[in-house]
Amino acid sequence: MTVGTIGILIEKTGEMKEVKITTLENLYKVCKFKKPDNFDRRHTWTVKLKKNKYNIKLYARDEGRANTENKYDLPPPIDNNLYFGNILLLGFNSDDEIIDISIELWEQIYEKLFGGFENLKDTSKEDELEEDELDDVPDNMKTKEGYLKDGFIVENSDDDDIGLEAEYEDVNDIEIITNSTDDSDEDDSDDDDDDDCGSELECEDYVYSDED
Repeated sequence: MTVGTIGILIEKTGEMKEVKITTLENLYKVCKFKKPDNFDRRHTWTVKLKKNKYNIKLYARDEGRANTENKYDLPPPIDNNLYFGNILLLGFNSDDEIIDISIELWEQIYEKLFGGFENLKDTSKEDELEEDELDDVPDNMKTKEGYLKDGFIVENSDDDDIGLEAEYEDVNDIEIITNSTDDSDEDDSDDDDDDDCGSELECEDYVYSDED
């Protein structure tokens, strides 16, 4: 069967190229394989895009040498399957007739198969238009940084900042006074002198007389 349509060759590096398909026989040669071993149709995605129905068929080898695995991220449900060497994608209509499939068209189908990707520009615009939920909250219920006082964020007052500075001031500016063991001994000796008069028998003066 001779055809003249465009298919997509996905090289093992993940790079895509559009290729012209002249026959549906020996498609393994389009993927630059010398033999048809382990080469076959592995999956068909059916997608409706802009009122058109597409059947995208994937042809690949499911066995091969190490380090020849294809690095392209395929859509579900074969996103975890491992294929080797080059991969071929062909497009068919609802009547199973082969049709052209460009890289641009495949990228649209690819996005749909993954469930769609978020457009960062659109989401950034939505974020700009989104109202701040704290706009209606009174100022006395918010910290000076604009956060809601919910018990998790503690606002430091100026007094607290001063206290912290005092607590962590340079130790070189602080005079450290310690009591040596010698001083304590001297204090104890002074106390002992005072305590000598604690007993009347020891400290009271007695006057002795020779008179009868």
